[in-house]
Amino acid sequence: MSSELLASFAAAIATGAVRVVDLTQPLRASTPVIQLPPPFAPTQPFRLETISRYDERGPAWYWNNFSCGEHTGTHFDAPAHWITGRELAEAHTDTIPAQRFVAPACVIDCSKEAAADEDFLLEPAHILAWEAAHGRIPKGSWVLMRTDWSKREDPSAFLNAKADGPHVPGPSVAAMRLLVEERDVIGWGVEAVGTDAGRAFGFEPPFPAHNLLHGAGKFGLASLCNLDLLPPRGAVLITAPLKIEGGSGSPLRVLALVAADAA
Repeated sequence: MSSELLASFAAAIATGAVRVVDLTQPLRASTPVIQLPPPFAPTQPFRLETISRYDERGPAWYWNNFSCGEHTGTHFDAPAHWITGRELAEAHTDTIPAQRFVAPACVIDCSKEAAADEDFLLEPAHILAWEAAHGRIPKGSWVLMRTDWSKREDPSAFLNAKADGPHVPGPSVAAMRLLVEERDVIGWGVEAVGTDAGRAFGFEPPFPAHNLLHGAGKFGLASLCNLDLLPPRGAVLITAPLKIEGGSGSPLRVLALVAADAA
């Protein structure tokens, strides 16, 4: 039965009955990264260095060195990324069971609200309204906040940092408590550079999409794109980070599997 199921799935991929949607932004030198104020240590931008390219350094091959922070571009946040998750047994990119990298997704469309208010916060009322239309969020699901923020191609507009700090939509403390404690989601994903709202440093507790999420052994995805191509529910995400020993996260290519006839 299992082999037949996998064969049917492979056939659905091959025929296009199941579409593969890429939710990943390309990595380049201009990829925006989170900016922290002094005295906190900054992350380095993405850097690509050619080793050889069909030349005297290697006549028949092309390859590069690359360097970047673990949380650069479209990236995965492991529980160890935040102090609340540091003591968990499966807190790092190399200790998380591979089975957890494949899970269903629910997409909450907040694009109109985010367009009208750059500091828009997802609240429990928005989640409950989504559930009234689409059903209860299943345990073990990803919840993705669609804001169309990824359509901001200018890095400065994407980061949207001003004199008083960044202004980016995200979840409220109450919304994150609902998803973590009452819905038992596997993770939370956004289109912005980080999983928290820009003003989340002033929340109690601060940065709930890190503090509460990772303290409960759950995951984060940031800098996603193409969420407008996903249905509200029914997609399946593949979210495997690089297997960095002791890693707190990594860039990754996030793929969504979607039925071709999904709305």
